[in-house]
Amino acid sequence: MKLFHRRQFLQLAAGTAASPIVPWLAHAQTYPSRPVRFIAGFAAGGAVDIVARLMGQRLSDQLGQPVVIENRPGAGGNIAVDAVVNSAPDGYTLLFVGVNNAISATYYDNLKFNFIRDIAPVAGIMRLPNIMEVGPSVPATAVPEFIAYAKANPGKLSYASPGGGTSPHMSAELFRVLAQIDLVDVPYNRGMATGAYADLMTGKVHMAFDNLPGSIELIRAGKLRALAVTTMSRSPLLPNVPTVSEFVPGYEASAWYGIGVPNGTPTEIVDRLNKEVNAGLADVTLRARLADMGGQLLPGSPVDLAKLIGEETEKWAKVIRIVNIKSE
Repeated sequence: MKLFHRRQFLQLAAGTAASPIVPWLAHAQTYPSRPVRFIAGFAAGGAVDIVARLMGQRLSDQLGQPVVIENRPGAGGNIAVDAVVNSAPDGYTLLFVGVNNAISATYYDNLKFNFIRDIAPVAGIMRLPNIMEVGPSVPATAVPEFIAYAKANPGKLSYASPGGGTSPHMSAELFRVLAQIDLVDVPYNRGMATGAYADLMTGKVHMAFDNLPGSIELIRAGKLRALAVTTMSRSPLLPNVPTVSEFVPGYEASAWYGIGVPNGTPTEIVDRLNKEVNAGLADVTLRARLADMGGQLLPGSPVDLAKLIGEETEKWAKVIRIVNIKSE
């Protein structure tokens, strides 16, 4: 009789301990069974949107469910992060993550979330340079000429950015400080494609740093003039365009993209998504499309992306202190 009661107790205890896990395990095994949202923090038409749609289509093909891109621009991408943080951790809401998230950790003082704590990394996608570009009305064909032009017109030249705390914004601010020039920031908070390119081409603003995929076709068409790339090495896509650091020692910036989910998403689902992202990056067609944007692919594990986020958060915290700028 004692053995019978002990066996009943052990079976009951085992069932109780496993009960919170079993529904999640069953959910992970059937995932996905409905459309997946992929939230991007910038407007349609820009670099983030382009890459999100390419990766979203590839994931849709592999997962067998629609991956629907939702553009939620504003606040340096933080509106999108807030939406994902407050979504169920069930794998049906993905976040397009990037360097702007690492910058925001220091740039903003009043965020309602802690990005490193509240977003679980899934997989990296790509790293790419920003491009320093001017419109046809600006009398500068090289970085030293632009610096001289700006010093001759202090406070009169402006640069376009997709809003405070973004990679292009901080790229421009770092350039402003290291080149010792006075420039006025003109933010296009819903993204560069919402007016910045047109204003560059017509001379309403004079210069911009932009993610290369967003501007590359305008540069190829001769509508914008590329002066330099922000990485330490030149881009294979624009081999004749120098780096900013060739003229401004110590300058370096780059953009990078990846995918995250709300913290608490089951490990099985994170691993499934990581596997599918890496499979997508191994696809010849997608690799060629991303390479045509000037990107260096970032396949790897969730741990690899977490390491990158940590390193970039620390780096941009130092830069923000150097340029002495914070959100208002």
